[in-house]
Amino acid sequence: MEKAIFAAGCFWGVEDAFRKVPGVTDAISGYTGGHKDNPSYVEVCRDTTGHAEAVEVTFDPAQVTYEALVRKFFGLHDPTQMNRQGPDVGSQYRSAIFTLSDEQKQVAERVKGELAPNFYPKTVATEITNATTFWKAEDYHQRYFEKNPGRAVCHI
Repeated sequence: MEKAIFAAGCFWGVEDAFRKVPGVTDAISGYTGGHKDNPSYVEVCRDTTGHAEAVEVTFDPAQVTYEALVRKFFGLHDPTQMNRQGPDVGSQYRSAIFTLSDEQKQVAERVKGELAPNFYPKTVATEITNATTFWKAEDYHQRYFEKNPGRAVCHI
């Protein structure tokens, strides 16, 4: 199994979307890319920790490639929006790929470059950076849409 970390706005919808991809064995909502250890949702929402709402995806590379997941990521949200997705505003909602290896970084950069012309004249704002510690979000955020059927889907 391998892991990938994506931030594409509110993590509830991102987690739910990746859980439905064949070959994905787990998707966990959490926080990464910031400077505070073990941040809480409240702290992240105050936009003072530097963290993004992100999803750690565990996948079987024999069933789904990292490249396919990166392409899915770009299809889930508007990667041209800076520090927001829809009405959700703040750096915690930024578009980012947190890479876990040089190979992942190369794939993410290549796919971003290939897809960028599709968004012209807008510029793709997606940040591609080395992953730091991924902090699992509070339990009530995990599998949010499964636990709360009928809720409106996040703006991804």
